[in-house]
Amino acid sequence: MPKSFFSRSRWRCILSLALLLFVPGAFADDLKEIRERGVLRHLGVPYANFITGSGDGLDVEIVQLFARHIGVRYEYVPSTWPNLISDLTGKTIEYKPTPRETASRPVRGDIIASGLTVLPIRKKFIDYSDPTFPSAVWLLARPQSAAQPIKPTGNRNQDIKATKAMMKHGSTFVMDNVCLDPKLYDLEGKGFQLKRFTGSLSVNDIVPAVVKGEADMTLLDVPDIMIAVEKWPGQFKIIGPISDEQRMAAAFRKDSPELREAFNRFLAGIKADGTYMKLIKKYFRVAPRYLPGFFQDIPAKD
Repeated sequence: MPKSFFSRSRWRCILSLALLLFVPGAFADDLKEIRERGVLRHLGVPYANFITGSGDGLDVEIVQLFARHIGVRYEYVPSTWPNLISDLTGKTIEYKPTPRETASRPVRGDIIASGLTVLPIRKKFIDYSDPTFPSAVWLLARPQSAAQPIKPTGNRNQDIKATKAMMKHGSTFVMDNVCLDPKLYDLEGKGFQLKRFTGSLSVNDIVPAVVKGEADMTLLDVPDIMIAVEKWPGQFKIIGPISDEQRMAAAFRKDSPELREAFNRFLAGIKADGTYMKLIKKYFRVAPRYLPGFFQDIPAKD
């Protein structure tokens, strides 16, 4: 081979390496590197009162406190539900025909805290923290709907079965690849009129669409229901549960175990000293009434 070939090849390698080194967010960091960098990047999507879109929210304040705890500056990095996990892992994720990572992309953040539900399908790509909030998916309907609230039996499985039966009374909004995915609750192919919500990429927009009559019912998780009850009083009725109780948590890359462990220690600390319940009262004051089991042993701050 002529010398010019080796020269060109060598320079191509050097150029490729240089491009990688200077692409912002190209590398994923753990706790040590984040402390050296001096900033913790918080990935999120405006959702319920976890991230309000106005610079505050339950998860915003928790991550701000965590950043201060580890001695770095806080930075919020806005994302979207379809891109949220990819922005953390630096891998494009395709969910069909089966969930898998494909092309590489820039890493934009270090932690997801956005009312993210713990789902088995996501554990292939991320590691969760200890639970930060309880949840469950219920069925909501317009007041005019023929679907009627079920009578609780004390048996969760029976209540879920009765709630699903009410779905025959009209169309129901669902959303793929989030906690409102009908595949998670065995709703596909059962004769229900499932309607994919495509009005926007935001779960926040589903209830207004139901209020406008774009669907008769919708799957919705408890945190959003708590906000909707206050924001649209009398505009819908709660039919019953679609899922067992779920958990929400922060998410981390699988190669950031020290950051995750530090967050878990921090979370346990703010639960023990009452800070956590103070934030719950600020952003989700009725949560302990809806899901008392999760909160009953967490002390409140005077």
